[in-house]
Amino acid sequence: MAGCRASSQCCCCKFCCCCCGEHETRTPEELTILGETQEEEDEILPRKDYESLDYDRCINDPYLEVLETMDNKKGRRFEAVKWLVVCAIGVCTGLVGLFVDYFVRLFTQLKFGVVQASVEECSQKGCLALSLLELLGFNLTFVFLASLLVLIEPVAAGSGIPEIKCYLNGVKIPGIVRLRTLVCKVFGVLFSVAGGLFVGKEGPMVHSGAVVGAGLPQFQSISLRKIQFNFPYFRSDRDKRNFVSAGAAAGIAAAFGAPIGGTLFTLEEGSSFWNQGLTWKVLFCSMSATFTLNFFRSGVQFGNWGSFQLPGLLNFGEFKCSDSDKKCHLWTAMDMGFFVVMGVIGGLLGAIFNCLNKRLAKYRMRNVHPKPKLVRVLESLLVSLVTTMVVFVASMVLGECRELSPSSRTRNNSLHLQMVTEDVNSSTKTFFCPNDTYNDMATLFFNPQESAILQLFHQDGTFSPVTLALFFVLYFLLACWTYGISVPSGLFVPILLCGAAYGRLVANLLKSYIGLGHIYSGTFALIGAAALLGGVVRMTISLTVILIESTNEITYGLPIMITLMVAKWIGDYFNKGIYDIHVGLRGVPLLEWETEVEMDKLRASDIMEPNLTYVYPHTRIQSLVSILRTTVHHAFPVVTENRGNEKEFMKGNQLISNNIKFKKSSILTRAGEQRKRSQSMKSYPSSELRNMCDEHIASEDPAEKEDLLQQMLERRYTPYPNLYPDQSPSEDWTMEERFRPLTFHGLILRSQLVTLLVRGVCYSESQSSANQPRLSYAEMAEDYPRYPDIHDLDLTLLNPRMIVDVTPYMNPSPFTVSPNTHVSQVFNLFRTMGLRHLPVVNAMGEIVGIITRHNLTYEFLQARLRQHYHTM
Repeated sequence: MAGCRASSQCCCCKFCCCCCGEHETRTPEELTILGETQEEEDEILPRKDYESLDYDRCINDPYLEVLETMDNKKGRRFEAVKWLVVCAIGVCTGLVGLFVDYFVRLFTQLKFGVVQASVEECSQKGCLALSLLELLGFNLTFVFLASLLVLIEPVAAGSGIPEIKCYLNGVKIPGIVRLRTLVCKVFGVLFSVAGGLFVGKEGPMVHSGAVVGAGLPQFQSISLRKIQFNFPYFRSDRDKRNFVSAGAAAGIAAAFGAPIGGTLFTLEEGSSFWNQGLTWKVLFCSMSATFTLNFFRSGVQFGNWGSFQLPGLLNFGEFKCSDSDKKCHLWTAMDMGFFVVMGVIGGLLGAIFNCLNKRLAKYRMRNVHPKPKLVRVLESLLVSLVTTMVVFVASMVLGECRELSPSSRTRNNSLHLQMVTEDVNSSTKTFFCPNDTYNDMATLFFNPQESAILQLFHQDGTFSPVTLALFFVLYFLLACWTYGISVPSGLFVPILLCGAAYGRLVANLLKSYIGLGHIYSGTFALIGAAALLGGVVRMTISLTVILIESTNEITYGLPIMITLMVAKWIGDYFNKGIYDIHVGLRGVPLLEWETEVEMDKLRASDIMEPNLTYVYPHTRIQSLVSILRTTVHHAFPVVTENRGNEKEFMKGNQLISNNIKFKKSSILTRAGEQRKRSQSMKSYPSSELRNMCDEHIASEDPAEKEDLLQQMLERRYTPYPNLYPDQSPSEDWTMEERFRPLTFHGLILRSQLVTLLVRGVCYSESQSSANQPRLSYAEMAEDYPRYPDIHDLDLTLLNPRMIVDVTPYMNPSPFTVSPNTHVSQVFNLFRTMGLRHLPVVNAMGEIVGIITRHNLTYEFLQARLRQHYHTM
């Protein structure tokens, strides 16, 4: 405390005062580059280089021309095309899941078949080291291929759920929905799962479905530039985001056979804009994906086409007590207390998992990612090496021989008929064990993860508590280490398997030490899986429905829901969910569902950006090029200046004259609007009213027709120095000159301005703006979603003195707010309407600032709230 003197500026921490040193004037919102962190909590702040999606429609002249040609018949045809595209997205997503599942099974059967035969042979000859080398050869080769694919497309790493969540929230992640990403994701997850890593293929299915949803309606790809179709529909962020929502839901539906859960997942985890029509389309897409995958999987594995017995990539089987055990119940009211306790422990374990994984991710960001890309491959190979060694040694050394009861054998046969899995995925392992016994550790470790989950859910034979505890600890730590390396990887299945072992351990302890004979171990394994998964991902509604649909047992609804809620509450007390943590580590400006209560102490004027870069309705090309090349803004207000001597300016310069005329023609007053309506009315309810209006119009002096709003502005503001639209602001200007009053007319996007320049939409000063070429809506959207860059523009083809009339292409009616609007209202409007820019306009019709996504992030609002407290 002695070091904090009055002469030095100090920062207040939570526990003490410490001097900031060289960062004393830097505010938290300025630390926006990935890698720069706050001193107190070492947190990465949202970056400002992420671009937002524009869900709001731009109602400009080209769009109005399209509306003029629309009628009910064309509208129904357009809606029918949407339904067909949604169905195609679901079918394609199901086929992607079928492809991944088929080859994962093929490679897994090959690997385990060769290694298991080697183990059985070498157990007699004493050459188990050779079996270990064979397993290492398979796993390292597969993981190496998966890592190479991530080097080709880095965004294919991980599950993709955090990135898709950001996209549905309204943030554009570069390359996240490209065809090359899909190819690397599909083949990468195929190799990483077959390579024995503790990852799942269900999470990446969400990403794959989202890419299919984004690309299929476009009928073109940047990766395959030569394949293009003249398909004019769905050329906007609004349509693309809806189809991405449908594709993500289809991915969940294909992974778990849960179409309703997939729909709720998209709603709960990301989409900020939702309506009834979108709900129906997303559900239909999910149903199409589930139907497609079920049809082909059942046909390929059974040879009985049309049987529909395998609804998803992960099937939990039927939960049913043995007919010989009359005391058994799936669950009872007394078990609810145990479920709540399991939820508490699951929340704590999930918080520990997330904390460890966050520290690992930060370590990778500082020490692995900055180094050559080969280091990432070596890290993946190291994880594979350690995982393979642990699996092999634990299976051979740490397992116990457990008796396989007759009911269990019958159960397994029934399970084969119900789930129709291959022998390698469903049979128990008998390494070093006599007949009618099985090696419990090898059964869990030396099988595909889906098979191990089924063993924990439905195996009536006992697992040793020591085996379950060792398996849980080893799997928990290795899964935490694996998630985040440079391979496509899902998290659902590893956490489900780890949680199922935890639940089965609880059931064993209750049976053995407390004597509760009515307990059904499969139920506790399911609740343990739900508790740990809820503690890690913090999903409630969608995860409840997904688990209910996967088990096909509605009676599990209440215990699953209560367990997930308790696990989420406990976990949220310590940290965020795993997906939100990785979103934060990337610095993505994600908007939560709502703001905190104390944020309503702020108003729009407190958080807006007042330093604006704007354009005029008529602007020279040299000005536009200068603005576009010297700024990174994605939208610009279209304004005119308020002057008291506008008549003199109109005589001196044609460009200034055009701007002033546009302002006068666009200003609406009550008196002027009433006069226009009175002149257009054919009859009036009262002749006296008609005579009064006629007399008022006839007796009105032309000099009194001057705009009332303009008179008010002239009385309020003194004339400012002349600013021509082709001049740049001067550093010698005063604050009043720099922040002069500007009448707001609309917004125009950077992409629109660049398109106008590329296509030569302009006119000369000696011509009228009516001579400017007009672009159609299809021409404006032709380059979507990757518009040309201003730095690629050939300036030699442009005449810098030519003028561009931007008024036909701007959005003249965007959403706006008053400077006195509370932050909660601003936040709800921005998030629910999917906005990209929100102008702040005062009562005089002047723009005083603009609000973007970065002004509404939690970190930015917290910084502004601290400033608010300091000024009180």
